[in-house]
Order: sequence, then structure tokens, then C-alpha cells
Amino acid sequence: MRETPEELKELQALLDASLSRSSSHLRSIINDEHTLTAEQLAQVLTGMCTLALSTVTAKGEPRISGVDGHFLHGKWHFGTARNAAKARHLAVRPAVSAAHMRGEDLGVFTHGTVEILNPRDGEPAADWPDLLAYLKGFYGDDSFDWDDEVVYYRLRPHWMTVYTSDVAKLTAAPRS
Repeated sequence: MRETPEELKELQALLDASLSRSSSHLRSIINDEHTLTAEQLAQVLTGMCTLALSTVTAKGEPRISGVDGHFLHGKWHFGTARNAAKARHLAVRPAVSAAHMRGEDLGVFTHGTVEILNPRDGEPAADWPDLLAYLKGFYGDDSFDWDDEVVYYRLRPHWMTVYTSDVAKLTAAPRS
């Protein structure tokens, strides 16, 4: 878990606000017995978590694809090839939806906008050196041409909910 107390507080406020303004149908499924706190979520979302990421084409058509998601500092981070269709979509339409699901045990659903962490031209995000060190530690220094081949994003959520069928089971079991 890499979240600071302030980041956990912000994440908890987001989770609470998101659920409070959700439909009655969603609140009938996701309730105090079937969700996680920010701290529990940060403990469960370690390592690489496959995300289904939805972008939008110029014609307004949705596109979904998989990305390696890393939940760091209370936000999703993910990358793709600089020449990928999703990179072209995100360059002009940064709104995304992302879902991470583990069978019926866990569902994390997020809507927000992305920011580019390592633009080809311009200044990288202030925390890019630390994130790059984490990513190189996870994937290996030589896995990519980190400057030219891949682009990384941070999803800044404006809505996020979490469903779990069994809080105790999910938080007690080590992730495999």
C-alpha cells in the first residue's frame, strides 16, 4: 500500500460521494456489507490489476480494451503504446471508464479523465520519476523504450464504486 493518510481520506470521500449520488438500484447492490473502505481497497489492489478501459472514438463510438492497471496513491495508472488507438482517443478525448473485476469477488468501477504522465513533448508529471522507478521495478528496466515507446496515464476519478461479495474473505486472503 503506497497511499498516504491524506490520499486515503480523499479516496474515502470519493467512494462515499460516488455511492451517495448513485441510483437506488446500484445502492441496493453496493452497501456497507458489500463494499470496501479506501484503506481496504488500497490493500487489495496491489501489483498489476487488469483493467477494462473504455475510450470514445471521434464518431462517439465506445471502444473497450485491456490495460495493465496499477493502483497507486489512490488512483489508477496505466500505459499503452504511443501509437495505439486508445492513445489517439485519449489525446483528444481524455474521459474514460475503467473496470477491474475478479469474478464475483471484486468489482471496482471508475469514471474520470486521464492525464499524460510522460508526454513526448513537454514536461512530465512531477511524480513521473517515482512512478517510472516503480514501473521499471515491476516490468524491468529494459522491457520498453520508456521515453518513445510507451505513454502512461493517471486516471483522475470523479466517480468510483467498489463491490465485493464477501469483505472478510477478500481482505483476509493473500492475492494470488
